[in-house]
Amino acid sequence: MLFWVLALLAGVAGQSADLPRGQVIDEVSCLRDPAQSYALYVPSAYTPDRAWPVIYVFDPGARGRVAVELFHAAAEQYGYIVAGSNNSRNGRPNADALVTMPADVSARFHVDARRLYTAGMSGGSRVALGTAEDGKGSFAGVFAASAAFPDAVPRKAVPFAIFSTAGTEDFNHLELRLLDRALTTPHRLEVFTGGHGWPPESYFADGIEWFETQAMKSGIKARDAKEIDALLARRLQAAALNADGTPAAGAQSAFEQYVALRDIAADFKGLRDTTALARRAATLARDPAVVGAIKRDRDEDDRENAIVTTVTAEEKNLDSPTRHTAAMVALSNKWEELSAAASAPEDSADRRIARRAMAWLAINTQTMDDEYVELVREIRNRPRPR
Repeated sequence: MLFWVLALLAGVAGQSADLPRGQVIDEVSCLRDPAQSYALYVPSAYTPDRAWPVIYVFDPGARGRVAVELFHAAAEQYGYIVAGSNNSRNGRPNADALVTMPADVSARFHVDARRLYTAGMSGGSRVALGTAEDGKGSFAGVFAASAAFPDAVPRKAVPFAIFSTAGTEDFNHLELRLLDRALTTPHRLEVFTGGHGWPPESYFADGIEWFETQAMKSGIKARDAKEIDALLARRLQAAALNADGTPAAGAQSAFEQYVALRDIAADFKGLRDTTALARRAATLARDPAVVGAIKRDRDEDDRENAIVTTVTAEEKNLDSPTRHTAAMVALSNKWEELSAAASAPEDSADRRIARRAMAWLAINTQTMDDEYVELVREIRNRPRPR
């Protein structure tokens, strides 16, 4: 994949005069390959006399405009060009799009080669992360929604920042949780109430603001004292925290305060004095309520992982004539157990785990056994409370 090479070699050029600023353009055909196109947003303040950061977005349905519209408000505020492929889709990542779209953007606009970002949802997120990983240091960050790397294996360290999102009932929730636990390089995971999909609108501004913070920390963007202060104030306000880390009106639980303080202190370390925030986070980390919440989170991950592992292992026995009957009984019992938990009238950890596990298992089944496929289909199609 020569995406990062061709994009930079394409050069900055003045072939953008006919493209409007400050509005989402549905379709821009690539100069070198008109079969490839992308939706585009160029900030209204764009001028070619300086370099601009770019986000290349991959929607799982090749809906370039949908993807670009999600980012455009924050892109306008912080000065990012956004391009969303109209060709690369879930299950069929388009290799030509990975090369041609960025090359075309670089040919038309003055792109900051140090500040290239990718973004995507579901299969598009796998494309975005895979592209950045293949770039071997050419990318500054990835906005990863509802899926992680193409092989679904957590990484310990990567040469780019990762801002990820997952829904509480997202079947890839566990995958993103495990990635968040494994990563030691800059990362942030935001979980929203919902399922598998792009997050609510506010998360796109959060992601771009986090990229701005990381860019100033790493030195690929000049530090702007006014912007740093504003970004820090926004993070504290969103968490209902005072400047010293103490709770303000409307503060959340001790655990949520701890997570916010831990992340803010890490993100702004070196940009501002975060000693008080880090000290407050350390104090909260010893609070019994916080200790218990951290343990419950880990236990929920372990329980979900155990369900998936157990069912996946049992599915393999369906291919054995001598084990098929016993495997069907065990699997039927497990699916009925999950269905009962998933159908509980009130939201709970058990309900969320069951719904996530059932969705993941239905998509990633290890067998095409007709009897089992019908069992899963019947149980999955049962009505249940929202």
